[in-house]
Amino acid sequence: MTTLRKEAVQYIQAQHTGTPYYRGTPQQARAMRVGTQWHSPNKPKLASIENQHITVRDGAQITLRIYTPVIGKKLPVIVYYHGGGWVYGNLESVDAGCQLLADRAQAIVVSVDYRLAPEYPFPTPLHDAYDSLEWVHDHIGVFGGDAARITVVGDSAGGNLATVVAYLAATLGGPTLQAQALIYPVTNVDFTTDSYQAYGENYGLDQQGMLWFSRHYTDERNYTNPLVSPLQLEDVSKMPKTIIIAAEADVLFDEGLSYAHKLAAAGVVAEHVTMPGLIHSYFSKMNYFEEATIETVTKIAHFLK
Repeated sequence: MTTLRKEAVQYIQAQHTGTPYYRGTPQQARAMRVGTQWHSPNKPKLASIENQHITVRDGAQITLRIYTPVIGKKLPVIVYYHGGGWVYGNLESVDAGCQLLADRAQAIVVSVDYRLAPEYPFPTPLHDAYDSLEWVHDHIGVFGGDAARITVVGDSAGGNLATVVAYLAATLGGPTLQAQALIYPVTNVDFTTDSYQAYGENYGLDQQGMLWFSRHYTDERNYTNPLVSPLQLEDVSKMPKTIIIAAEADVLFDEGLSYAHKLAAAGVVAEHVTMPGLIHSYFSKMNYFEEATIETVTKIAHFLK
């Protein structure tokens, strides 16, 4: 039996006060999920935070946010993809986590504001994610980053994008990655696992919510596409070393664990870490989960050293 942390209980209770996001439109869901500014003694002092606009393959412009912890040193680089079911989330929603990650890992963090479904369904968010990685590889030296030490990181749907980007980079002759860090990632669009049965309602990410996200991201016929469900990839042997951070009470727990096992069976260094008593979507919700977010970035930073 899972014993939730008190902050998880408080968060769940707070969500009961309104209509679930998946009963509204994507636009309504985005309005409901507007983040709050993070003010805390734990907020690090970084050398700079700046936005950079880049042009992607279809001629559109997207925004990257570059977090630099110190100036004058050649630093490793982390490309970060936010969560939100491919439907919502933005640079602000993971701003706190990216600040902490830049500080704890002593790395330049590049947060990617990829375009969202359903206005831009699969594969557009994935293309934006991959094009951002290529831009970072080609330009990060100007910002003091080391293109030979790039890691991709993401939470939830962002973890899905991160690992598919890692696969494409490895198989298409793209940038060489040092590692990938996946925070409760979507690895298989299949709603039938034991963790779905155990945590499919009132644990941060409902089964109905995941159905809603998936239908907005892509057609049902694509659910088994390996670029949507990377657990379906035939060969993952070229993937970089991997850490998967799992919330214990999460519908996605089983697929994340299965993905870690698949990577390990292919000879990839793969570490699976369970965060006891936590629920999906805890990362960067700093008004509830500041301690857990700090714990998570510390684990990732340690893994990357």
